[in-house]
Amino acid sequence: MSSLATAHFGATTLLAVDNTKVTPGILGFVVFAALGIGTWWILKAMNRSLKKVDFAEEPEAPAPLPEQQKQEQHR
Repeated sequence: MSSLATAHFGATTLLAVDNTKVTPGILGFVVFAALGIGTWWILKAMNRSLKKVDFAEEPEAPAPLPEQQKQEQHR
């Protein structure tokens, strides 16, 4: 156990780690990676679902003729 403590002390001394500085660390990286993977997965699933949709638009009703519009306005 003392060799691990010595290695840790040596690494912190070599890297000049500032103990007052707060960093995200490994937990921050894991959370960020999980969010990225989750976003990728949900976009892939949404794209797969939207490809299955068969959208057939109904034709619009024909526009009334100008004579019909004039008759409707006079009523």
